[in-house]
Amino acid sequence: MTLSWGIAGTGRIARDVGGIIARHPRMRVAAVASRDLGRAEGLAAELGGGRGYASYRELVEDPEVQAVYVATPHSEHAAVVEPALRAGRAVLCEKPMTDDLAETERLVALAAETGAFLMEGVWMRFNPLVRQLKDVVADGGLGEIRSLHACFGFPAAYDAAGRLWDPALGGGALLDLGVYAVDLARLLLGAPSSLLARGSYAPTGADAEAGLLLSWPSGAHATLEVSLLARLPGTATVVGSAGWAEIGPSFHAPMQLVVQRAGEDAQAFTIEDRQAGFTGELEEVEHCLAAGFAESTVMPWAETVGTMRLLHQARARLAEQVPA
Repeated sequence: MTLSWGIAGTGRIARDVGGIIARHPRMRVAAVASRDLGRAEGLAAELGGGRGYASYRELVEDPEVQAVYVATPHSEHAAVVEPALRAGRAVLCEKPMTDDLAETERLVALAAETGAFLMEGVWMRFNPLVRQLKDVVADGGLGEIRSLHACFGFPAAYDAAGRLWDPALGGGALLDLGVYAVDLARLLLGAPSSLLARGSYAPTGADAEAGLLLSWPSGAHATLEVSLLARLPGTATVVGSAGWAEIGPSFHAPMQLVVQRAGEDAQAFTIEDRQAGFTGELEEVEHCLAAGFAESTVMPWAETVGTMRLLHQARARLAEQVPA
């Protein structure tokens, strides 16, 4: 059976994921939507000849569309996700689900109400090396975890009206990059008991960089750094009482994992496909639909809401630094 996708958006990530769908033996792109009909039709033709639409509502109401991949700016996610769920379409929504905690909770509640499948597209969780690291930690291969450090950043050209810098478009380092760092900490250590945050702001009011310190009752802690001003190494290091592991670069789409256990030689694991996480999340949607699941066990709704709650708290802590 072929899973027919509709793609909302025509940017780089829509093209990347759409290309994987088009090449997948059990999937196809049935339609693409954009506010610019020409762009929608152009990408649809590039991805196999599906239809192009000038509105997202037309996309979700297309009877051939079984699943919708939402690749619009995150400030516009809800405007696509909500009608898609109400139309009974499965939804894979790019991270973060929205730029607001209450809105994320509302969409999750709507998915539960309608019974339609909904998953946040955190491709990091579906990368084979990240899944391997999770298993190493869960199996006690590093002993008791004591610390985690993750950083992700690049110098983004300042554009007050651009997606990364305009708060109205969900701009800022925390929502765009911090979602990965916070989600990795939750994936490996669970929900923290406390959070501290410091950073700086762009003239638009968007957070330009941030440093977070998360703590757990065990005494374990995570230091997370994100920046739109500087290129950071992009690695993540997990330290336990019996060893350590490093993944990256970049940790959100890694191609190498190094595991060093006490008294043993370091082990290095690699993959060749940087986009393996995209393939993994698409196949997770396929698997869940075949099994009749409304949510993924790899990226369940509680994880989406939990990460957004921490990002919401971190943004509030940063805002406390700004003079009234």
